[in-house]
Amino acid sequence: MKKIISILGALALVSAVAFAQPQHNKKGNHKDGEEWREKVRAEQVSFITAELDLTEAEAQAFWPVYNDVQKQRREAFKACADANKALQDGLEGPDVAKLLDQYAACKQAADKVDADALPRYKKVLPIEKVAKLVLAEEKFRHQQIGKLGGKGGNHTGPGGPKAPNGQMLPPSSVQE
Repeated sequence: MKKIISILGALALVSAVAFAQPQHNKKGNHKDGEEWREKVRAEQVSFITAELDLTEAEAQAFWPVYNDVQKQRREAFKACADANKALQDGLEGPDVAKLLDQYAACKQAADKVDADALPRYKKVLPIEKVAKLVLAEEKFRHQQIGKLGGKGGNHTGPGGPKAPNGQMLPPSSVQE
């Protein structure tokens, strides 16, 4: 029963976030991209909730912290993407050293978000569930990569190389 309540609470949080997002029109905006991101976020919340088997009290303490960390991660990723674009655009210009330093600084800031997250999680969850969270995030990431890679070509993930149908391939069949 507690697990069901945790899952429902997590889905309610994701729904609130999804409906709070501004909708874009069809003229060159990213409504479909935002809908896809929200779908993936909902899948992630559901996946993590199931993997961690959170109690109601744990879920109430954990999700606000997790959502804040995810927001910081998105902001750091955006800053790095912007710095990367500026570096590409200014590669031949006089400010290349400055742009490179800005890119390196944003990468360090992104790493700091992840480093600062673990102590925050340890304050609201037992250490075993923090470890499960780290593994669940990685497992979810591999699952999503597998979904994207399933449209053609060989891809690797947990367990080694796989064919587009998801079946394991012998190591000798993977082209380097």
